[in-house]
Formats: sequence, structure tokens, C-alpha cells
Amino acid sequence: TQLLHFRYQSQNQKDNDVKVQVRACALSWIDTKLLSEIKLEKELLPVGREISGVVLEVGRKVTFFQPDDEVVGILPLDSEESGLCEVIVVHEHYLVRKPEKVCWVEAAGTVRDGVRAYTALHYLSQVSPGKTVLVMDGASPFGTIAIQLAQHRGAKVISTAYSLEDKQYLERLRPPVARVIDVSNGKIDVAESCLEETGGLGVDIVLDAGVKLYSAEDESTSKSQFLPHKHDIITLLGVGGHWITTEKNLQLDPPDSRSLFLKGATVSFLNDEIWNLSNIQQGKYLYILSMDILNTDS
Repeated sequence: TQLLHFRYQSQNQKDNDVKVQVRACALSWIDTKLLSEIKLEKELLPVGREISGVVLEVGRKVTFFQPDDEVVGILPLDSEESGLCEVIVVHEHYLVRKPEKVCWVEAAGTVRDGVRAYTALHYLSQVSPGKTVLVMDGASPFGTIAIQLAQHRGAKVISTAYSLEDKQYLERLRPPVARVIDVSNGKIDVAESCLEETGGLGVDIVLDAGVKLYSAEDESTSKSQFLPHKHDIITLLGVGGHWITTEKNLQLDPPDSRSLFLKGATVSFLNDEIWNLSNIQQGKYLYILSMDILNTDS
């Protein structure tokens, strides 16, 4: 059993560290299984990793920040600090400047889903003008940001809704979503709707919110009943399409692989912790967060 806690830990500030006064902290779930798999499992885990705040002090080798800078960032997986503390010490690579027009709460609350959406659409699928993107569960925080980012890049967006409220929310978005597919009643064929919307060509990019791995009899939870089967996603993918999945247990049978091969399509796994697992990802992380798309006016 993992115990979650927060406490202030007085640590010696290193040359590349930044001391930050926390103004807002977001709480997100902790993937303890992933921590175990990468040998970072602990008895006690600090909580609250998405933070925004003001720089108090900087180490002598810090080049990106100076005192009084407003910053936002995500603490790394192996951090001993908790964002719920009033003051934290963090390496400068995990922070970027906060846009002036974004408030503290919005910055901390959207930074994780923003980075996830950008990773999926930019690094994993290279979204560009004229592409068609299917965002599953578009009314979710991640889905909403992904929709706006795809539209910002000039893509046509299709989305699914899991309830009438979600459908109405998606229909109010501006610029408008090309098509909202209400799957709440279980009678709408997502693949058929997407093929109809694209003139039979299929979509270029799919961002799923999980998929059904087995038959309807084997998956009866309230969430899984709204999810498409993996065969449906393969069917609606166009030639050269990209399927970005969050389904960590995805299994592709030989016929599935054959269909993807014939389409020249790809499958990529979106692990929202990947930028904290290797040094090379830190550069991508800095670039992502420095983009103007984080500005609420974008």
C-alpha cells in the first residue's frame, strides 16, 4: 500500500536549482505501477507535481530564470519535493516562464494535459493543416486542449461525446468541431460516422481515451461501454494514419497488424510521464511549454 504525504524538506540548493514560492498546485493521480516498473517505488510519495509560482532564489549556474520570475512546471517522477509546500526547490529544466495572461490556477491546472496534447499531436503524429483528427472524449480536460491545439494547427476535428452534456459542451466550442459523435446511447457506429465525414478516406490522426480489448460481454464497466473496439479504430484510420493510444495493455492480433501494414499506419503509445524518464525529453518539455499556445488568447 502506498501512503501519500506532503511535507517541507529543507534541501541544499544546488547550482542548477531554483527555489520557488508556490502559488497554485494541481493534484493528479499517481501511477504507482509505473513507478514500480521503473524502480522508483517508495513507501511514501510526495503529492502535487504540477505547480505555478514565483522564483525566490536561483543557483549560480541557472541561466533561464532570475528572482521574481513567474513560472510553471511539473516536478519529476523522482522528486522528493511536494508541490503542496509553500516553498520548493526544483531543477531549472522542469520550469518555464508562465504567460502573463494565464492565472496561477489555470497554469498549474492545465500544464499536464497541455503537454500531453502537444506531445500527441506534434511529436507522435505531426499534425498539420488539412489533416483530420478524431479526439475521443473531447469534453475531458485533455480532449478539450487537444481539440483546440489541433484546430490551432489548421486540422479538421471530429470528437466523441459520452453524454448529452458533453455533446452540448463540444457543440459550443469555437471554432466549431466539424462533427460531434454522441456515443452515449451505444447505437452510433464511430467508424461509420468518421468514414462518412471524411468521404470514405478515414481520419489521419486518432487520439483515443482507451479502447475495448475484448468483447462487450467481457467489458461491462460504465466507462468501457463508451469506448470503441480496437478494430473500429483500425477501420476508421486513413492511409498513413496515426493512432495515438493511452491503452497501456493494447494487444494487436495478426489481422490487426496486417490491416495497419496495408494502410501504412502507425500506433504510438502516449505515456504522459515520458518526458520525466530521460534527459533527452527535457529539451522537448522546455520547447513545448515555451510555445505561445499556452497563452489563453491563442
